[in-house]
Amino acid sequence: MARKSVPKKERQNLLMERLIADPFITDEELSEEFNVSIQTIRLDRLELGIPELRERIRNVASENYSKIKTIEAKEVIGEIVDLELGVSGISILQTTNDMVFEKTKIVRGHYIFAQAESLAIAVIDAKVALTGVANIKYKTPIYAGDKLVAKAQVNRVRGNKYFVWVIIKVKQQEAFRGKFILVSVDSKERGN
Repeated sequence: MARKSVPKKERQNLLMERLIADPFITDEELSEEFNVSIQTIRLDRLELGIPELRERIRNVASENYSKIKTIEAKEVIGEIVDLELGVSGISILQTTNDMVFEKTKIVRGHYIFAQAESLAIAVIDAKVALTGVANIKYKTPIYAGDKLVAKAQVNRVRGNKYFVWVIIKVKQQEAFRGKFILVSVDSKERGN
């Protein structure tokens, strides 16, 4: 819903509020929302000292990577922007042209699955874990340029098994759903 043009100072205040509410909104989305050019949004961000989207994501993600126990930060597909170990997590993946099938321009499923699985593994409170079961459903095609927002929730822990649900949305619409059973593996079982 486009807003009528508002004075610069008021627009900047509204922009600041909007970015606090959703730090991962793009300049393009903001320009549509505020009914101004992308350049105006960029100039407003610059004046307010607000970094671009990639930098905002990187700043938030770097705070969360140190919490992960199960896998290395570089093994997570997407950027982890929120993580409460053993409870929940959120990651964002910006899709690109090199992730799609050439003929259809639809993002290959293994990228989507990898984002969901790596977030599910990262969110559990274990040193080593493997995916025991994955029940997944692709609900809508995803195209290059789509921003995937994955939310993982640990629903139950039973012994060494973690039941994690992951939902991935594109523009607030559910595109993927996965239910994972992750098994914590004791390092003695690995022969270490």
